[in-house]
Amino acid sequence: MTDLNARAVLVTGGSRGIGLAIVERLLADGMRVATCSRSRSPAVDRLEAAHGPARFRWTACTIGDEASEEALFADLAGWLDGQDLWGLVNNTGIAGEGVLATFPTVDAAHLLQVNLLGALRVTRLALRRMLRGKPGGRIVSVSSIVALRGYTGLAAYAASKAGLDGMTRALAREVGRRRITVNGVAPGYVATDLSASLDERQRAQIVNRTPLGRLAEPAEVAAAVAFLMGDDAGYITGQTLVVDGGITC
Repeated sequence: MTDLNARAVLVTGGSRGIGLAIVERLLADGMRVATCSRSRSPAVDRLEAAHGPARFRWTACTIGDEASEEALFADLAGWLDGQDLWGLVNNTGIAGEGVLATFPTVDAAHLLQVNLLGALRVTRLALRRMLRGKPGGRIVSVSSIVALRGYTGLAAYAASKAGLDGMTRALAREVGRRRITVNGVAPGYVATDLSASLDERQRAQIVNRTPLGRLAEPAEVAAAVAFLMGDDAGYITGQTLVVDGGITC
């Protein structure tokens, strides 16, 4: 039986990395969590076994594909079973590197389709459910320090994440009267599968530039997201919280 006292949230891209850490943290905080990704992972199997279908739901979805996003919310409606959707975490994102002069147009378009337009559409679908329910709720989008600082070879990626930050600020004004807060979290370099591809020299350069002298752990980013999703952040909206060990100081 569904615990109607537990807030229901959707986290996109929650099968691995930062997204998985967010899912695990929100479950630990007592929330009902639905998530999606293009494919399953062993972590999804583990969470289904540990929490059961009432507390945790995974759905296959390709963010960036509008039909797939709409199918996700059709599945979500059944899982919610009449309960309000409390929150959304836009975590799905892809990376792409290359100087803009030679960066393929098709790659840039795909980056924007997933990182920005996908997040916009998912947020719109989530808001249609949230605004029908009781006042109150949370939207948090995972951005990047690349949106705040210039990095060679990341113009398209920076544009997608900067657009996400702009959405956060504008949407905070739109839905504030309904007591829905809208914020972002901008991680720096995090110890995930993506950063595992760095060679020793690259990793050493990043660590040397970071005042705290290390990469972030996914759980540390998840803690920032959990704070913004919780009651203690009820008067914070339109902000992007940087979690980077001081590298952008």
